[in-house]
Amino acid sequence: MTDFPPTHEPLKFAYWVPNVSGGLVISSIEQRTDWDYDYNVKLARTAERVGFEYALSQVRYASSYGAAQQHESTSISLALLLATEKLKVIAAIHPGIWHPAVLAKFINTADQFSNGRAAVNVVSGWFKDEYTDLGLEWLEHDERYERAAEFIQVLRGLWTQEKFSFHGKYYDITDFTLRPFPYEVPGRAHPDIFQGGNSTAARFNGGAFSDWYFSNGKDFDGFTEQYDDVTRIAAEHGRRTRFGLNGFVIQRDSRAEAEAQLREIIAHADSGAVEGFRKSVQEAGNSTADKKGMWADSSLDDLVQYNDGFRTQLFGDAQQIAERIIEYKKRGVDLFLLGFLHFQEELELFGETVIPIVRELEADLARSGDPITVATR
Repeated sequence: MTDFPPTHEPLKFAYWVPNVSGGLVISSIEQRTDWDYDYNVKLARTAERVGFEYALSQVRYASSYGAAQQHESTSISLALLLATEKLKVIAAIHPGIWHPAVLAKFINTADQFSNGRAAVNVVSGWFKDEYTDLGLEWLEHDERYERAAEFIQVLRGLWTQEKFSFHGKYYDITDFTLRPFPYEVPGRAHPDIFQGGNSTAARFNGGAFSDWYFSNGKDFDGFTEQYDDVTRIAAEHGRRTRFGLNGFVIQRDSRAEAEAQLREIIAHADSGAVEGFRKSVQEAGNSTADKKGMWADSSLDDLVQYNDGFRTQLFGDAQQIAERIIEYKKRGVDLFLLGFLHFQEELELFGETVIPIVRELEADLARSGDPITVATR
């Protein structure tokens, strides 16, 4: 891996929009959260007030794994953009269900209405039934990422070029211009494009095409391994990819109390739903040639939080959580995507207590010159 001069750009914080029922853990434990519009508007306004810069709307079409109800991701993203003033909202979407030009046009409108705050997370797809039950083509793992790579290239082209053409395996665009373009934001070429995954194909897309690479929850070594791989690929393509890391926050008065809460969540896990989720996602991971797909090494306990958020271990009091966050920043994390058991009150507490400590520790880093691993854009 190549080392570059340190950067002290402030960490960004995002939260999972609870636009699906059941909360962020597959457990019968009480989760004081809701998936409806009013709750989500209040949460979004709280988030931007206490220091969150992004929100990510989840994409679900079929009821599954504790999410019996779900609002469509782009619709609720637009609603939240119109209800806030600063928050950037990322809509998760599936290629194969969306055509890239249709999505690009929708995001252009949302971006114009929100003065440049719309973004997308391109999810290549892992839940086969969401495609086959709708009569849509289901591609094998690496083919899904090939399609996603083309999807991202078409999005970027339509957002930045007039008379854009692209002739690929999955999309064929000829001299097409979308009007209006996205809202003009100084220093931003187009709405942010996020993408995640653990597999070799996902990492290639993250380095070669995406603006941001989302990692499932990881410990320090697990994140560093992904960071090094994606950063190498990005450097080979003359670009920089920024990194987001998923984490489930359990903030209590002590680490012991937080760990007791974790044990209670897992003890009340919906074992049938977790096992169903495990079967689906690990079959998807095992379909890759090198067995490095998303969730391939996740335990059943990990999967109680369905994006491995427990593995990041953001447990304890405000100081302990902030210090762990800074250790991840030193390893290259640019953004934390966070979930909470009781969203409204715990997100607010995190913003009011943890984020200020993070900012103090970042200032200490800047004064000390402590190196932070980054790559060129």
